[in-house]
Amino acid sequence: MVIIKDIKKGSIAEKYGVRPGKLLSINGFAIGDVLDYDYYNKEKSLTLTVEYEGEVYTYSINNSEYNDLGLVFDSFLMDRVKSCRNKCIFCFIDQNPKGMRESCYFKDDDDRMSFLAGNYITLTNLTSADIDRIIAMKLAINISLHTTDPELRCRMMNNRFAGERIADLRRIAAAGNKVNIQIVLCKGINDGEKLKSTLDDLLDMQNSIEAIAVVPVGLTSHREGLYPLQEIDAETAAETIDIIGFYQTLFERKTGRKTCYASDEFFIKADRNIPGADYYDDYPQYENGVGFLRVFADEFLRELKVNLHLRPKSNTLIITGESAYPFISNLIDYTKKLFPDLKCEVKAIKNNFFGGGVTVTGLLVGSDIIEQLSTSWCKGARLDGENPETAECASDTDNATILLLRDMFKADTELFLDNTTRKDVEEALFRRVEIIDRDGAKVFKRITE
Repeated sequence: MVIIKDIKKGSIAEKYGVRPGKLLSINGFAIGDVLDYDYYNKEKSLTLTVEYEGEVYTYSINNSEYNDLGLVFDSFLMDRVKSCRNKCIFCFIDQNPKGMRESCYFKDDDDRMSFLAGNYITLTNLTSADIDRIIAMKLAINISLHTTDPELRCRMMNNRFAGERIADLRRIAAAGNKVNIQIVLCKGINDGEKLKSTLDDLLDMQNSIEAIAVVPVGLTSHREGLYPLQEIDAETAAETIDIIGFYQTLFERKTGRKTCYASDEFFIKADRNIPGADYYDDYPQYENGVGFLRVFADEFLRELKVNLHLRPKSNTLIITGESAYPFISNLIDYTKKLFPDLKCEVKAIKNNFFGGGVTVTGLLVGSDIIEQLSTSWCKGARLDGENPETAECASDTDNATILLLRDMFKADTELFLDNTTRKDVEEALFRRVEIIDRDGAKVFKRITE
């Protein structure tokens, strides 16, 4: 049921006398959610059917300039968000520690959010009618696939219907809809020969497959009662990189694009260099952690090359997760050779909040940052309650401004996943704390001010 909550002042809807109520149809097509509404309101001449206090009203609207009608709905989707019905053996949300904000425990599996916000869906929530609509509207969607082996997919997702959904993927691809694929790789389960088989099947759909991201399973220390999974080790990471490299060649021959990519973590785990920009095409899987470090380094170095005249005066400390630390640290060491006056250090923070093998920067929390900087930053100086100007510090950078990447925080806030804030870190450590975008050029400019 789509509810019109209000009408914008001065809008077309107000001009034609539309009132709040239930939006039943547009030009005879039933409206069930935001996708229906956006798809069917594009005509110049619109007939809206609205139910108000039990009466049905029809409004004929001329919208020759395709302006916003001015209808205000009670929710973004105009419907409830669909939650995940699966119990995937690798689900990260099932491994979240207690005490996080409520939204961190919600499992989204909504095809509308896939099209509108880039979320990944499993297809297990979709009906045949939903698939028909995706095809008819030519919607591009993102699919959490993991394997094209029906039996294995059922086991991995703990859903007896998960294998059947592979036929839906083939149907969507055959219709020409564009699809992005995510594969969460689990050691000994869907890696090796199973990964090759999956990529073989996706190669047959190459005209519709936009990009494939292979990412390693993330395991926290909060896995009591969950399926016994293993961390991706160096050998498995190296094998996966090589398999993907082989299929990149096959895809490139057919489509002119490499199409499938390993996330940055595989190269870190395998102790291999991060590839150059040509590995990633135009970074279609950037939001999946594919190419973060390469983009950051290229942005940083481009800015460096045009600013070799600078004489840095700022004093900064960059905080990273353990996985990115060697790469970022090497970048700063290289910069120091060109800028002898540069006062910038990099500190890796161990993620005790999530534990396990979680080492990425974006999942760091304030409590771990406070604890580890309090105990290691200064020579026996008790930072909690002590004047920072009199603390006995180990080096100049102990008085540095702390730089935290925006990835660590809830969108548009200063809130970490453990509900601490930037201000909490600042007050606990008596140091200025700044939030900075994950942008290499911006980071270079900040540390060389």
